[in-house]
Amino acid sequence: MDYTIRSALENDADEISAVILRALRETNAKDYTDEIIERVERSFSPDAVRELIGKRTVFVATMGSRVVGTASLDGSVVRTVFVAPDVQARGIGKLLMAEIERTARGRSFPALTVPSSVTAEAFYARLGFNAVRDSYHGDERTIIMERVFDEPGRSAP
Repeated sequence: MDYTIRSALENDADEISAVILRALRETNAKDYTDEIIERVERSFSPDAVRELIGKRTVFVATMGSRVVGTASLDGSVVRTVFVAPDVQARGIGKLLMAEIERTARGRSFPALTVPSSVTAEAFYARLGFNAVRDSYHGDERTIIMERVFDEPGRSAP
C-alpha cells in the first residue's frame, strides 16, 4: 500500500485526533500509566489539534483518503509524531520524519530536538537521534533527543 505525506488541513483535525488517541491508548499505554495517558489525551481533542495546525507545521500520512499518521515541527522541535496502531512498523513514521527533516533543512536548522516518549525512544535512535537528558512532567518521563546536521544531505552520526 502506498502512503502519501502532505501538509495537514484544518478539516483533518478529527482524524488526526483519532490517530493520536488510538496510539496513546494502544501503543503508549504499555509504557505509561492510565493517569498519564488520560492527561496527555486532553491535549489532543479535535479542537486542540485544529489549534496546533494553526501554530505548527503539521504533516499527515494518508493511505487512500484515510489519515494514518501525523508529525509536526514547532520551530526546530519535532512534536506529535503518531501512527495508527494497525499500520505501525510499516515505515510511515520514517516517511513522516523524512518530511520533517526536509522541512528543517529547508529552514536551515542546524539540528532537530524531540521530546520522545519512552515508547518511541528506539524509533528516534534508529533515525540518528541521541538521548540528551530525561525530562519529567510529574511522573511522566520523556527523553529529550537531538539530531545534529553536519552538512547538506548528511547528518552527523
